[in-house]
Amino acid sequence: MTEAASKTIKGRTGDWEIVLGLEVHAQVASKSKLFSGAAVGFGAGPNEQVSLVDAAMPGMLPVLNGFCVEQAVKTGLGLKAQINLKSRFDRKNYFYPDLPQGYQISQFDQPIVGEGVVVVERDDGTTFDVRIERLHLEQDAGKSLHDQDPNATYVDLNRAGTALMEIVSKPDMRTSEEAAAYVKKLRTILVYLGTCDGDMEKGNLRADVNVSVCRPGDYEKFRETGSFKHLGTRCEIKNVNSYRYIQQAIEYEARRQIEILEDGGVIDQETRLFDPTKGETRSMRSKEEAHDYRYFPDPDLLPLVLDPAWVKSIEETLPELPDAKKQRLQSQYGLSAYDAGVLIIESDRADYFEAAAKGRDAKLVSNWVTNELLSKLSSGGHEIANSPLPSSDIAQLVELIENGTISSKIAKEVFEHMWAGEGRPAEIVEKRGLVQINDTGAIEAAIDELIGANPDKAAAVKDKPQAIGWFVGQVMKATGGKANPGTVNDLLKAKLGL
Repeated sequence: MTEAASKTIKGRTGDWEIVLGLEVHAQVASKSKLFSGAAVGFGAGPNEQVSLVDAAMPGMLPVLNGFCVEQAVKTGLGLKAQINLKSRFDRKNYFYPDLPQGYQISQFDQPIVGEGVVVVERDDGTTFDVRIERLHLEQDAGKSLHDQDPNATYVDLNRAGTALMEIVSKPDMRTSEEAAAYVKKLRTILVYLGTCDGDMEKGNLRADVNVSVCRPGDYEKFRETGSFKHLGTRCEIKNVNSYRYIQQAIEYEARRQIEILEDGGVIDQETRLFDPTKGETRSMRSKEEAHDYRYFPDPDLLPLVLDPAWVKSIEETLPELPDAKKQRLQSQYGLSAYDAGVLIIESDRADYFEAAAKGRDAKLVSNWVTNELLSKLSSGGHEIANSPLPSSDIAQLVELIENGTISSKIAKEVFEHMWAGEGRPAEIVEKRGLVQINDTGAIEAAIDELIGANPDKAAAVKDKPQAIGWFVGQVMKATGGKANPGTVNDLLKAKLGL
């Protein structure tokens, strides 16, 4: 692991550092809720996906969804975490206006997944480890609607009881960029595993960000001793659902805490919300400690005991995960770490690349996928899984470049026609007469004519060799961009005496 220098914030009274820990809530990819058979899905009308259990009708008892348990175990294995063969569900007593039973079924001191680790890459290519403290299952709450009536609040219980995995990290992040990078990496792993769709816009993946500040050296003392007394009082920013907002919230909150401390004040441990329109955090409520929730084992649910053989069978079906795929793309296709990193962000993207790269120049395929194709897909609002251009079209385009039928410059023109739906690359090249000119006689004639019309410039090239670029450009222009650039350069050098 490569360590990068921690970010230091300059204050009036000296330097400060940020300490960050995240609690990421990931909605389990499941067709039904954690303790009922009610459907889970986005876009349903208010209260259309609510069972009697979700509505907390008298006599209704929760029944654990075994598939959600499997998804949590799969996630734990993907995070290289300890799977606890025995865990239990607890009642977290808290006033939830949109959770009818008046408490949340969660896991407290016996979670289904224990400690793990995620290796995260910074923008500069260095990496750092984020230790996972735990992953537990819990049910989501419903949603209070305050904008439907000026005199009343409505409640939509569609989300009530939806299965969530809360993934709690250790305070191992030191900058807002590291926090965003961690969430990106975590999201990629979950999507690869198929345990969460990672849709942050719909709230299916959101983060509670714990922020505190300390003086340089205090964090190292914390890591050595494990004592939180070396760190400042933390504040939790709830339900942040974009990478950009995570960074903005952290930077504002850290500066707010530093200003309070430098004015001689103290930080109140509290829960805060981030207002993206103002770019600031605001107080929501004083932060509760675990004992304030009056946790106790849920009497309606037996302890959860897992069969080691069952856990092993899940482990054997895990897909190739991002880190392993990145290493394989580098070794198998000779890609750079950067190119492989861009491709593995989505499994569909990597699959598309591999399908197009069979028998072709992998680096060239990677360039076309990560540059031209992804740019077009992004501007058109497409995902690569439903790309208008199949991988076979990119493969054929690269083949035409490799065998000299077209130049790289002409290929860009061909690509535009492909995107416009005019057919496959070979068809477009033939129909539009875009075949590259490799006939040295034709190219030589164009060069002779150009040199004859510009004797002074031809003579000057000997003293200023870089001026040959002008001649190359003029020959390409004269041939409609179809001349083979390599042939043009070789012939020009010979005729100009370079």
